[in-house]
Amino acid sequence: MKNFIRKFYYGDIPDDKAGGTELKDSSKASPTGGGLVGASPLGGRGADWPLWEVFIRSKQGLDHKHVGSLHAADAQMAIENARDVYTRRMEGISIWVVESKYIHASNPEEAGELYEPAVDKIYRHPTFYDLPDEVNQM
Repeated sequence: MKNFIRKFYYGDIPDDKAGGTELKDSSKASPTGGGLVGASPLGGRGADWPLWEVFIRSKQGLDHKHVGSLHAADAQMAIENARDVYTRRMEGISIWVVESKYIHASNPEEAGELYEPAVDKIYRHPTFYDLPDEVNQM
């Protein structure tokens, strides 16, 4: 009988407690040679989790800026993962997460048609109005 002493360092997780669902039996290898059957890029966890877009508001800013994307099971998990990944140095004061499937964007090739109605609305420009003499700067 052999006794082994195994030393773990910070961050090491023993294989028997790793918690992944990948198949470790080499007899179940994929017939195409592409790895194990059932293995996913996320290590078997969250292969069907939706993609979330992350927006962070910095301490100095007034607006939220897109900082990246991540996979999460739900909105709460997405916020917690975004906090861990994108605000490690306490850069942000607010986090927004939006499931990617709910984001709709205009086509850049159709920008002329989209913004054309704004061209004929000159009253929206500040040059259309006369400023009183009391107003020095605007």
